[in-house]
Amino acid sequence: MRLDKFLKVSRLIKRRTVAKDICTAGKVRVNDRVAKAGTEVAVGDRLEISFGEKTLSVKVLDLRETVRANEADELYQVIHQS
Repeated sequence: MRLDKFLKVSRLIKRRTVAKDICTAGKVRVNDRVAKAGTEVAVGDRLEISFGEKTLSVKVLDLRETVRANEADELYQVIHQS
């Protein structure tokens, strides 16, 4: 699954276009490498997202095309939040 789509489906970022913009700005890393919006994400990958001064690190647990809002947090596990 594409990185920008995963960020939207998991509701880590509300809109896919915003996810794409954040990736283009170099604020998302997959397995410690700067990632583009089209980077393929797999189960077990570690994502690091920079939101201004804050950073969120998550581990991908599942990939689904669609998910309900109350089940979105089942797709990832928060590793670190600062």
